[in-house]
Amino acid sequence: EDAHSAVETWLTRRLGAAGERLHTGRSRNDQIACDVRLYLKHELLGLQRLTTELAAALLHFAGRHARSLWPGYTPLRRAMPSSAGLWAAAMAESLIDTAESVDTLWRQVDRSPLGSGAGYGVPLPLSREAAARALGFGGIEPSVAQVQNGRGKLEAGVLFWCVQLGHDLSKLSADVILYSGEEFGLLGLPAAFATGSSIMPHKHNPDVFELTRARAAALEGDLAGVLALRAKLTSGYHRDFQLLKEPLIRGVRRTAEMLAMMVAVVPNLEVDRERGLALLEGGVMATDRVMRMVEGGVPFRKAYGLVAAALKRGESVPRSTPAEMIARRKATGGIGNLGLADTRRRLRSAVRWNQLETARYGRVLKRLAGRAR
Repeated sequence: EDAHSAVETWLTRRLGAAGERLHTGRSRNDQIACDVRLYLKHELLGLQRLTTELAAALLHFAGRHARSLWPGYTPLRRAMPSSAGLWAAAMAESLIDTAESVDTLWRQVDRSPLGSGAGYGVPLPLSREAAARALGFGGIEPSVAQVQNGRGKLEAGVLFWCVQLGHDLSKLSADVILYSGEEFGLLGLPAAFATGSSIMPHKHNPDVFELTRARAAALEGDLAGVLALRAKLTSGYHRDFQLLKEPLIRGVRRTAEMLAMMVAVVPNLEVDRERGLALLEGGVMATDRVMRMVEGGVPFRKAYGLVAAALKRGESVPRSTPAEMIARRKATGGIGNLGLADTRRRLRSAVRWNQLETARYGRVLKRLAGRAR
């Protein structure tokens, strides 16, 4: 927070009385609150852009592998037919959900705190709205007291959003680690992003995914630190707030690094279609058998019992062809109809929001720097 004092000193040495007037109507408290919001606007735009890039990569993967069948799993046991495309589309949709939710967070970040002073305003006829417009904020934080009371709350909100992204990336990473293992063999790791062992020459380790999963856990620690710091403070300013910046900046950087790595790796994942089909046997097709009986007029509970009894007797379930499995699942969102068009529309909307806000913010910075045309 002493950066502002350093700037004032630097300007005073060069400009004399003009520099001495710089701090009029200001406090380091509202200045640092403003700095944090400007920083977060810049970083959130970058994080949201990377999120949409990863979602786009996953949707492209889903389109390429819409007919690459493999089992779906419940409690890590083979359940019903699924596909690499369905898996990737679900991951993309979760990321888009998170990308869209930045809008609510943005409305909080996009309020100027300048003019609030140390939390009780300034006895001068200041136009807080003019300062907000000059810095490209959408408006002001109305209550001067809330600027200080809200410190830590905003940082926690941003880190919680980052944690949600971290959970998306952790689930993606955990699946890739599992599905690329020899026992599953459904996914292939790109050689450029796999590592070897110092003792075992055959190893092809998913380190980038393991470290992403670990960083997602570390993000929760950053959030926990901010929550604990602000939890029992009274209203008004406290020097404790200075310690908010370390976990905030660290968490934002971790999130950006995780996203950037996934954007690079995901387009290079490979799918073993033959292995996926080989795993679609036995009990995986039991539910299909039940539903065929239901279509023939047998009540569901009776059909379920008949198929379960047959499996207990060791009877095999007739296997469908890949085309039949897909054809029987035409409801929106299933393997026969991934619903990618609607998901892509949502993605385009999120991308457009980012482009508009980035352009608006960029124009403001150019104007402040005297480069606006």
